[in-house]
Amino acid sequence: MRTARVFRLSMAHPGDLSELEALITDGTIAAGEVTAIIGKTEGNGGVNDFTRGYFTQTLMALLSRHLEKPSAQLLREIPCVLSGGTEGVMSPHYSVFCVRDDSAASSDKPALAVGTAFSAPVAAEIVGRRAHVESVAEAVRQAIANAGIDRPQDVHFVQVKCPCITVARASAAIAAGKTPLTSDPGKSMAYARAAGAFGVALGLAEIKPDNFDDASLLSNFTIQSPRASISSGVEVESNEVIVLGNSPHWAGDLRIAHRPMADALDIGAIVDVLADLGIAATPQVATAKAADIATVLVKCEPDRRGSIRGHRHTMLDDTDINAQRHIRGAVAGLVAGVIGDTRIFVSGGAEHQGPDGGGLIAVIASRNGGHG
Repeated sequence: MRTARVFRLSMAHPGDLSELEALITDGTIAAGEVTAIIGKTEGNGGVNDFTRGYFTQTLMALLSRHLEKPSAQLLREIPCVLSGGTEGVMSPHYSVFCVRDDSAASSDKPALAVGTAFSAPVAAEIVGRRAHVESVAEAVRQAIANAGIDRPQDVHFVQVKCPCITVARASAAIAAGKTPLTSDPGKSMAYARAAGAFGVALGLAEIKPDNFDDASLLSNFTIQSPRASISSGVEVESNEVIVLGNSPHWAGDLRIAHRPMADALDIGAIVDVLADLGIAATPQVATAKAADIATVLVKCEPDRRGSIRGHRHTMLDDTDINAQRHIRGAVAGLVAGVIGDTRIFVSGGAEHQGPDGGGLIAVIASRNGGHG
């Protein structure tokens, strides 16, 4: 059987992989067991957030030294999904998902399962269109199969990193006689996230192929996936997919649960997802129980209607601070206050990823105390 382990590691700067290197050097982790990375870097989260690429380059160089494989090859084998922006109390960190085969392992309960997949490179002219959606959906299906998860309902969190359109990529496509959906890099990130969310919904059979068309993206917000977390950036050319769920084919102490967040104040969802894992928050998780938590993954979005529970918010009108930076800081404070740990993954841009103004929270925790 396969066993998943998760290590949540801090970083002093976006190229600091010292904690991971120490774990590999002392034998806690074998470099070949590193299967996926999900992390937060301290950039701006926008098109020109090069902290994500800096981290990825450093990671692949580190693993390349230990595995004696070219970095370019590892880039196609190990998804490294990074969200920029550690506003407020959020701490820069990364969660390392490790998988090992153990013929002696056994389990009488479903345990955390991890699956990954890469799509073919996504051409600039299909970003944010149906072909992009279908590309993501196929990669999601491949990742579910890779994870050995039998039922779609056992999937709790699907992280996707989609490419976006830069000015240069748009110009190249136009010169080749192709028509990108937009030449605006910021808008392309939103369309890419929407395509990713539709792709997850399609891959999990939450929607059917005839439920949408190109015009549905960023328009029909009744279409959503409550298990999707989508990021977009210039540092990838393909859709990178990480599927997390529970499976009886896996061993180990870790398991995952998720809940939708109705809005940016939905502290009840945080408490409930912890309760699903046997962890009480009264009102904050006790220090001893916080050690059981392997990682916390959150997706959030400023409410497009301009209010939260009937009261006006100004996130969408602020020309000084991007709305996504506002919402990441606000939701990070809410979640960290309950968890009692600032190393939480909170990503903005939740188009079609849960309720408008809300999102999703997923937690991975140990059954028996401690993790890794």
